[in-house]
Formats: sequence, C-alpha cells, structure tokens
Amino acid sequence: MVNTGSDSMKIDCDIHPGVPGVEALLPYMSDFWREQFVNREIDGMEIASYPPTAPISCRPDWREKGRPPGSSLETVRRQALDGLGLSLAICNPLYGGQVAMSEHMGTAVSAAVNDWIRHEWLDREPRLRASIVVAAQDPIAAAEEIDRCASSDRRFVQVLMLVANELTLGRRYYWPIFEAAQRHGLPIGIHAGSMQRYPATPTGSPTHLLQDYASAPQMFCAQVQSLLCEGVFSKFPDLTFVLIESGVGWVVPFMWRSTKTWRGVRGEVPWMKRPAIDEVRDRIRMTIQPFDGPDAGPDLERFIEQLGSDDILLFSSDYPHWHFEGSDAMPPGLSSELARKIAWQNPLNTYPRLRESLS
Repeated sequence: MVNTGSDSMKIDCDIHPGVPGVEALLPYMSDFWREQFVNREIDGMEIASYPPTAPISCRPDWREKGRPPGSSLETVRRQALDGLGLSLAICNPLYGGQVAMSEHMGTAVSAAVNDWIRHEWLDREPRLRASIVVAAQDPIAAAEEIDRCASSDRRFVQVLMLVANELTLGRRYYWPIFEAAQRHGLPIGIHAGSMQRYPATPTGSPTHLLQDYASAPQMFCAQVQSLLCEGVFSKFPDLTFVLIESGVGWVVPFMWRSTKTWRGVRGEVPWMKRPAIDEVRDRIRMTIQPFDGPDAGPDLERFIEQLGSDDILLFSSDYPHWHFEGSDAMPPGLSSELARKIAWQNPLNTYPRLRESLS
C-alpha cells in the first residue's frame, strides 16, 4: 500500500531495468529456445538505439563498472527509487526481442523478458510495476502475450512498443495488439527506439548517434499522424497512447499543422471524426524526460498554455538514461500545482491498474 498523504509523491512512468544478458533469460525460455541460444552462443541483444557505453545510455554517476546500465535491482533501489524519491515506477525493458528479424525469436525473447521482470524485479520490490514487452513483428502472438501477462498479473500496467517498426502504427496489421490492450484496459506505450528497418529521417540514414537520437520526434510525429488518419482512435475509443522519451517540444506545432490540413481534406479520412488537436489532448500522453520544451519563464508558461491541457504530461526520470543532473527530474519553472499533477494524478488517471496500489 502506498501512502498518499504527501505532496512529494511521484510515479515514474519510465525507468529502464537492464537485462544483464541472454543467460539471465534462459530459465524463462522453453527447452527449444534455451537450446537454440546456448548452442548458437547468442548474446549481446542490446538495442542499438541505446549503446551501453554511449553517454545518453547512462548518467556517469549511475554507471557501475562491469554491469550493463540499470541491471542491478539494488542499484536501482538506491539511485532511482530512493535517490529520486519515487513512490512507484514503471519498468520499460528495452531488449533484442523487440527488434529481432525473426518474429519467432522476438516473441520468445519478449516473453522471457516479461517473466524475468516479473520474478526478478516485481516480486522483490513492491514499488515497481512493468510494461508488457511485445514483439510487434507478430501482432497475433503479441496479442496472446498481452492476454497471458495481463490476465495473470495486475502489476503489468501497459503494453510497450517501439516507435519505429515494420510499418506505421496505425495500419490494421497492428490492430490485434490494440484490441488486446483495450480489452485489458492497458495503455499502449510507444517508446523511442527502432527496428532499424528504415532510415531515421525521411531523407536517409544519419551518420552519428546524435543525429539518430535528435531525429526521434520526426518518428513520433509520423506515428501519431498514422494513428489519427488510419482511424485507430475511432476504432479503439478507450485506448490511450503514451509517448515515452519522445520529447515534448514538437507536439504543439504538430497539433496545429495536422488540424489545419485535416480541415481541408477531411473527406479523405471520414473515420477521423475530430481534429488532431482534440484527439491528441484526449488520447495522447507524453513523459517529460527528455524535456526539450522552453526554459523556465514566460516561454515555458506560453508552451504549457498552448498545450491546452494539463493532463498530457507524465512524470518520468528515464533512469538510467542521462537527461538531467541531480535528484529532481521535474523541469524547473512549472507551477507547484501542475508539478504535483504531472507527478501523481496524471499517471494515476493514465494507468488504471496503478490505483490498485492505493487500496
């Protein structure tokens, strides 16, 4: 049970436990897959979007020699849960099953990650919750994995997908995933990261990690536009999408441009009943780290006003990725009332299963 009597209560909607390696997952695989990974000596399935030694992958004072970032529960307790004063935190594991070329292997690895996070982390730390990792390469199997995890453990509070996949996310190919998530009352978390099937920009592949990472908002723009135009919000009226590690600065001009264009050509997409500005405010949520909005002052106040909703932003540290210094991940300059809403009430409203932690 979580004490709710303090204004300092915080729910972190994005932390990243690091899978130490394939060996940690072997106990949670079938005999077939265990044999495949051992005999073929498969390891090193970290996602290329977050190279372990890259600066953005882990803040310097959070690194532990000889360990992948975030792979020790004891360290996560000390640095994140206690160090950042978190009441609850949602684990979003990023690992190779989400990007595997083989949908069969991707499904097996993702299921093993879910069982690993359940037994090695959730069972040992009551402040932790987790997203269900799915291999979007096989939407039918992904839907079955959502049913398996969501039905058996209420500590799974979200479905986790990457922003860059085989197709844009609004396509019917992915609808079995959305249907399963809505069936269990789970939001869809869309996290920065790529299957590397296509360039990170519309005009070709970048040559540096900096370019790749800075291009992420373009991918999120494309995916939100796809969800809008393909009719996902109409088809799944109870489904919320959480953009994780997307930045926030792009969303206001996106809403304006998308709404303006829709007004001129709405006959092409009759299933899109409302302008983007309304759909985004009602159905999209965004984690605050990395915060790329204006600095504290009049510009920040104007940005918050232009968002048009104080429900959109969710508190996150993005631990152990490096986006802020010190022990306060909340962007400076927000009103105390809005900061409290972002840290506590908005996460509770976004993730219905978190409310069960309060009873």
